Amino acid sequence: MAKKDAPPRWDRKMQQRLARGEAAALGELYDRFASLVHGLAHRVLGDERAADGITREVFAHVWEHPDAYDPKQGPLRSWVATLTHRLAVQRLRATETAALAQGGRGTTEELERKVRHASVAARADYIVQSMPSPLRAALELAYFQRRDYRQTAADLGVTEDEARRRLRLGLQLLATAHDTGAAPGAPPGYGGAA
Repeated sequence: MAKKDAPPRWDRKMQQRLARGEAAALGELYDRFASLVHGLAHRVLGDERAADGITREVFAHVWEHPDAYDPKQGPLRSWVATLTHRLAVQRLRATETAALAQGGRGTTEELERKVRHASVAARADYIVQSMPSPLRAALELAYFQRRDYRQTAADLGVTEDEARRRLRLGLQLLATAHDTGAAPGAPPGYGGAA
């Protein structure tokens, strides 16, 4: 059995390939994480073009600084998500601060509230995307299709107890999006580093 703190083999190999300058590795990383990166950036910024820009920045940073990823801190996926969040929040703050400076509506407190709200929403999105598919499927049925636990159990072909367990665990995971112990919006498993 692997050590508890050892990163997955794919993460280590990907970092090594990126460090060697393998363009194919960047393509694989992009294929695997582009939708996550774009989705998180869009959730924070609420703007398609800005999310596109952040996506480019994230993959450029990963390409130029593959050694910035520390496998001991957690999975590569979490590091990429944390990087995305940090860059998106920086962009949001810069955009909103420029609007404030130009006499736009709003206050510094409103800006910080907006950043916190965007961070919690992005973290919730990340948690839902990262949770095991049985939990995600139960939450999607209950939330989006407004199924109770009995209907969810029937739709999933599981017992009612199992449906309740999946919903409870999924909601417990989702509740960590509001956890103030980590940096706002930091994905789980990366030490709360932003």
